[in-house]
Amino acid sequence: MSGVLEHLNVTVANPKATAAMFCGVFDWKVRWEGPGMETGYSVHVGGAGSYLALFSYGNAKAGGESSYEHIGGLNHIGVVVPDLDAVEAKVVAAGYTPTSHADYEPGRRFYFHEENGLEIEVVSYN
Repeated sequence: MSGVLEHLNVTVANPKATAAMFCGVFDWKVRWEGPGMETGYSVHVGGAGSYLALFSYGNAKAGGESSYEHIGGLNHIGVVVPDLDAVEAKVVAAGYTPTSHADYEPGRRFYFHEENGLEIEVVSYN
């Protein structure tokens, strides 16, 4: 049996606010939330099979370098959706700017950046 990606853990400024964005744009649910790692707090958002763990240590510092330029950098988070146009409308309504639209084999995509600097790729294979 092959391995299956269960979750990613990302440090953010405000786990509850970031969770609300992901739930609003992608119709995800909060799977769990609570304290962790001494002064930290996590909110897990996603579906039944996978999720994002949104973590704050309580005093995290903003990164200054492009993730594409250092080993181990998180470059973007890709989310597959059934209706790209409907999700893009939610992204715009939430105050984000979609960029880098592309039609390619086998689908369509765009990107946006949220408050923590995370780049989100939204893709549809329909």
